[in-house]
Order: sequence, then C-alpha cells, then structure tokens
Amino acid sequence: MPVALDPKLAANMAPGFEPVPLARQLLRTLRAGSLATLAPDGGPFASLTSVATDVDGTPLILISKLAAHTAHLARDPRCSLLLSQSGKGDPLAHPRLTLVARGEQVDRQSEAGGRIRSRFLSRHPKAELYADFPDFSFWRLGIERVSLNGGFARAWEGVAGDILTPVDGAEALTALEASAIEHMNEDHKDAVTLYATRLAGQPAGAWRVSGIDPEGLDLIAGDRTARVLFPSPVRDGGSLRSMLARMAEAARAKDGPPTNQ
Repeated sequence: MPVALDPKLAANMAPGFEPVPLARQLLRTLRAGSLATLAPDGGPFASLTSVATDVDGTPLILISKLAAHTAHLARDPRCSLLLSQSGKGDPLAHPRLTLVARGEQVDRQSEAGGRIRSRFLSRHPKAELYADFPDFSFWRLGIERVSLNGGFARAWEGVAGDILTPVDGAEALTALEASAIEHMNEDHKDAVTLYATRLAGQPAGAWRVSGIDPEGLDLIAGDRTARVLFPSPVRDGGSLRSMLARMAEAARAKDGPPTNQ
C-alpha cells in the first residue's frame, strides 16, 4: 500500500523522487552494511556486517561473541545500520539508507529462530560454515526510524511502518516459504531466470530465489541480488502458485531474450 508523504516534505523533494520504494529496494537487496553500536564509554563504534531480512523486512545479522559489537548490543541494544549502494563515480551520488534500530538476539530453538536461520543462509550460503558455532548468534534489528539520502533534494525520513512489509494474515505463506524456495530453485530454474532477467532487468546468471514474502521475491546470483515485486500481495500457497505462474507468463511475453552475462 502506498505511503502518504508529508506535503511539506514532498514539496522540497526533487520531481519524480519516490523515497519509499527506493528505501524498500535498498533494504531488500543490499547484503552488507555498516553497523554502529555503543561502546561501554558511550562512544560510537562502527563495523561491517552481512545483512539479510526477515519476512517483514527487519534486518537480520549473524555475529560472533568475539566481536566488539556483539558485547555492545548485549549491553545496550541501541544501534544503527547504514545500507549504501555502491557504483562508479562519486560515492555520495549513490543512495544510502540509515536505520535507527534496537538489536534483539534470536532464540535459536524457537520457531522464529529456525525461520531466521533459513532466511539468512539463503542470502549468505557461505555462512553455513560457521552459523552453528556456539559463539555465533542471530540478531534482529528492530527498526525505529529511517533516513534515506538519494542525492541532492532526495532526502527523506520515516518510521518502520513506512518500509516494512505487512505480514498479518500471511502465516500460511511464511510456513511454506522454505519448501516453496526449494521447489522453485530445483524445478523451475527457467522461470526464476526469467523473473531476474525479464522482470528485474538483470544480466543472465545462476539466479536462485532466496526469500519469499507477501510483497515479492528476493533473488541472488553469486554476489548479485534482485527484488521482484508481486503485482498484488500474496498470503498463502494457492495465491503464490497463481502469482508465480502469471509472472512467468508475463516474463515470457516480454520482447527479447534474457541478457547474457
């Protein structure tokens, strides 16, 4: 559902700037960010961490007890996460998203713990080598405030509800996510490639589904990522199957072959 912007803020934005879709895109596609925590003396401490998202878009991190930021979060959960899109030229010309949040350690034995582990490893398969070490733990970074900088006259501030995905009523979809991802990646590789190349405009490659939520698909191919939005929200297995079939038909109908690597 579109988010209504404050008219005073919108009046100061560059024409055509749509901050909410851009913020959501950065949240769902960037795989690493700068995590800032509070040291015992109250000073800021920034470090780099791998990032995935929960079904609703809440950032997920996997961190070791040996890292300073883990002790910081255990002592004071207040933190900030910077997600910055890289590219050629001036680094400040590319969009970046700052999330003011509170960290919460995930109970591995809980139902949510299994889901979060699965979603994180789907996004970062190599992390499976150490994810289950006893000194590593998963954390959710509960978003409180959002600050987006997309360049000159492209600044926007919001709250968690502006960029997170509503998941009420989507419990059936969440429950079958892992099996649906496996099915798509094993039995419908051609469709996944079409989603990435024809719908997301990405180069061809070994694309795989890494996440499914009510609003869309997260895709990965090596270090590349893509986000494909559903035309309308899905909440269960039946609506997901129907949506994926329609999207595959739409992708096949688009002109031109998939882009080569």
